[in-house]
Amino acid sequence: MSLLVVGSVALDTVETPFGRAEDALGGSATFFSAASSLFAPVQLVGVVGDDYPVDALRFLGERGVDLAGLEHAPGESFRWSGVYNFDLSSRDTLETRLGVFADFAPKIPEAFRDTELVFLGNIDPELQINVLDQVRRPRFVACDTMNLWIDIKRDRLLDLLKRVDLLLVNDGEARQLSGDFNLSRAARWIMDRGPRYLIIKKGEHGAILFTPTGVFFAPGYPLDEVFDPTGAGDAFAGGFMGHLARCGTSMDDADMRRAVIYGSVLGSYAVEKFSVERFKDLTMEEVEERARAFREMTVFDLPVGAAAGV
Repeated sequence: MSLLVVGSVALDTVETPFGRAEDALGGSATFFSAASSLFAPVQLVGVVGDDYPVDALRFLGERGVDLAGLEHAPGESFRWSGVYNFDLSSRDTLETRLGVFADFAPKIPEAFRDTELVFLGNIDPELQINVLDQVRRPRFVACDTMNLWIDIKRDRLLDLLKRVDLLLVNDGEARQLSGDFNLSRAARWIMDRGPRYLIIKKGEHGAILFTPTGVFFAPGYPLDEVFDPTGAGDAFAGGFMGHLARCGTSMDDADMRRAVIYGSVLGSYAVEKFSVERFKDLTMEEVEERARAFREMTVFDLPVGAAAGV
């Protein structure tokens, strides 16, 4: 099943207590594509400047990512730099230079407009809506957002939610959007505005999937070494949507639950190296092995009496 991603393609300079990477591949569309292309072909739409090392994206093309929608504009590429604190749960942004991304107006190639699954990366809700106006009849649309858009483009974001099937946000964003500190009530408030599904990401503590019929929780995967959490959320989205793409026409609640696990798997691999380096040699055998490990971490048996409801 076809899978379209629209988002940023950037260069990141990242410093953590465990190292530093300068002008490394970054951006929501880059991380998403690196993860989702393990499962299915991907169509990428974004923009880079004339300073971008396009050859560094060759590995994506070799993995089935169609880069025909990557616009090349004169000027500087989107650049971000930041420093993570020792626990890697918080960071300080040192610099954000939007460059050509400031004037990004997604143009969906004709060959991409019949895509069945769409992921709208964290960009202006106006642009996300514009993308949906260009694609024809997507079966499933997921989107990401952030506190900035909730603050300054709230009305347009609410308009967008009426047209998407899934929203992915972190716990702080869910509270900000709904105005409710309780995540359960916040989830119901958001889903009442349009999305059938909601994922609330809690970083290293896992992710919660809310569906029309229930709730599913996936824990964070325990890792011995974490180098760089940048892009983990986009890799999560890539794993989630990639699994749905390989499901074909079947996308029931069981598929959604499995998709959360695969999202968590890909998010866990993202943090093992800087940038998208871990994905360059990552295999589906490794992905499936870690998915099985997730299952072993969460499966348990109730005592006979309790299981029988006695």
